[in-house]
Amino acid sequence: MFSTPFVLSFALLLSLPLLFHFAPRILPPKHLQISLPDELEDLALFRRAAAVALPRHHRPVSRLGTTNPKPKIAFLFLTNTDLYFAPLWDRFFSGHERLYNVYVHADPAAKVTDHGGGVFSGRFIAARRTERASPTLISSARRLFAAALLDDPLNSYFAVVSQHCIPLHSFQFTYRTLFTPPPVPTESTRKLTQFRYPTSYIEILSGEPQLWDRYNARGENIMLPEIPFDRFRIGSQFFTLTRKHALLVIKDRKLWRKFRLPCLNADSCYPEEHYFPTLLSMEDPNGCTHYTLTRVNWTDSTDGHPHTYRPPEVSPDLIRELRTSNSSYSYLFARKFSPDCLDPLMDLADKVIFRD
Repeated sequence: MFSTPFVLSFALLLSLPLLFHFAPRILPPKHLQISLPDELEDLALFRRAAAVALPRHHRPVSRLGTTNPKPKIAFLFLTNTDLYFAPLWDRFFSGHERLYNVYVHADPAAKVTDHGGGVFSGRFIAARRTERASPTLISSARRLFAAALLDDPLNSYFAVVSQHCIPLHSFQFTYRTLFTPPPVPTESTRKLTQFRYPTSYIEILSGEPQLWDRYNARGENIMLPEIPFDRFRIGSQFFTLTRKHALLVIKDRKLWRKFRLPCLNADSCYPEEHYFPTLLSMEDPNGCTHYTLTRVNWTDSTDGHPHTYRPPEVSPDLIRELRTSNSSYSYLFARKFSPDCLDPLMDLADKVIFRD
């Protein structure tokens, strides 16, 4: 018979293929994951928000007091640092208190300065740790949507921005852009009008070279059957959604079960860039523009991060350049700006940025 050492060595040799196959599934994931208690808490929050977030025409309307109150824009700030540009946003929102709401999800590790009664005061929601290239950025955005839906039935557009974002226009211009219906199409322009109003402004791209690796980042065929590869999309994580689509986001369970799974290939794992474009593309592609209103400069990008503007670059010409798109619309927001850009941006606020 074989000796014990020989049997053990032979068994170890046979187990090597199994070890290589299952090790990625056994070893702890490299990115921050969502615990079961946090997941259950989110589900309870989403159910409450979905229960009250009826369309406006389904809610009882008082015949007394204010009639036809104006819809609002909910600004959803995702941050893991201080809100560097709070003074600029204060100036942007000033005088329009009945037309907007602000909600902030700040990573608990972030040291956020108390800006003394500004628009961010008292607007922070219960937050958890977040990490780039992990499902935590998706879940934090979904919690912001839920908080805004629960808080005010007049919230009609939901703009996701970061601490590195700045406004490129006045609040009045931003509001008109979102809430002014497009002109009634004529026979000659009807084919060009492919999106419904109101529409969500979210980048939805297909055919990008990195899509296949990112689709398989959790393992081959893991996304099936819910998400075939030809339905997998990519886009910016900063976008503006209608109330209908905000509700769709918090009610989703099917796609979230796939995107919350840990990645085996961490180098190709950016779920926050895929979940929202894929969901909206699958559920309501004609209700989305397929482009975002947030300008990003990907030239000279570093480690997957876009170009960061520094104070010497801030000028009236830069603001005008960032507003310009390849189509008829104007960008409303831009990123990414370093914190020390605040002073030169404040110098341009009334003379350039908010002068529409």
